[in-house]
Amino acid sequence: EHHQTRPTHRNSSLYERPINLPFNTTLCSHHVPIKQTMAPLTPHWQQPSHPAVQEVVINEQEFTTKSYSKVTLPPFAVFAKLAFPPCTVADEPTYATVQMGPRSHFNLNSDLLYINHSCEPSLIFDTGNMNVLVGPKGLKPGDELTFFYPSTEWDMNQPFTCLCGHPTCRGTISGAKDMTPQQLQGVWLNGHIRDLLDDRNRSTNGRHESDATARALKEAVLQAEKVVEAARLAMRTYAGVSQKSGVAAVNSAKKNGFAAREDFDVAGLSRRGPTSRELSGEMGGDTVRV
Repeated sequence: EHHQTRPTHRNSSLYERPINLPFNTTLCSHHVPIKQTMAPLTPHWQQPSHPAVQEVVINEQEFTTKSYSKVTLPPFAVFAKLAFPPCTVADEPTYATVQMGPRSHFNLNSDLLYINHSCEPSLIFDTGNMNVLVGPKGLKPGDELTFFYPSTEWDMNQPFTCLCGHPTCRGTISGAKDMTPQQLQGVWLNGHIRDLLDDRNRSTNGRHESDATARALKEAVLQAEKVVEAARLAMRTYAGVSQKSGVAAVNSAKKNGFAAREDFDVAGLSRRGPTSRELSGEMGGDTVRV
């Protein structure tokens, strides 16, 4: 089967996840790991975890995994829920976590971990509403499942090099922190990434606080945000356990969306993303229950 054969660099996704290696482990031009600094992850969940929608293909010889769609879905339909459980709050970021806030991360604990990065992704990880959404091109069986890592990750410890060859290829991927406004144009960005970019823009434009009072106020705000994030996580976990049907949207998604040129002005990143009608499927057709 063509899925079992590693494609050429030009036709492959930007990055193929090595089996049991960090998604940000540096690779050479032949996708051979250069170094590994974190312990391998042994799946502890029942596999396959999403058999109705996802096929995971393991290439033992190349030490890579890739995921493919088993369903047809329209743009912005819900592909999967990021429910608590199986997701769990992470004490600190690792290669197996996804960032969902300025200082908060969670473990996927499922085969969704094997969704690779691409500069032209087929999926969107919407951590504001804890959904995996179909990208703007829709999805059909056989499409590779990918998402844009900097849409959730601000700073990655181990950057990796893009090998996709697409005109939109971003080159080195190390998180949204190191990307220019031009590199982030036209891609989905979660609210926490947009907020962090907004903070960076204010600092770059010389409006960063310089006195002790301002620094103390900022620290107080950061501590308050941590309390709010903890409360949101508790709500998500409670909803997942009690309802066993995913997590309700408790984190405002008003800042989630596709980055456009006007998002990167001095005023900050304020453009809204897809509307609630789009996210609910009203403008995109039916969704698949996972």
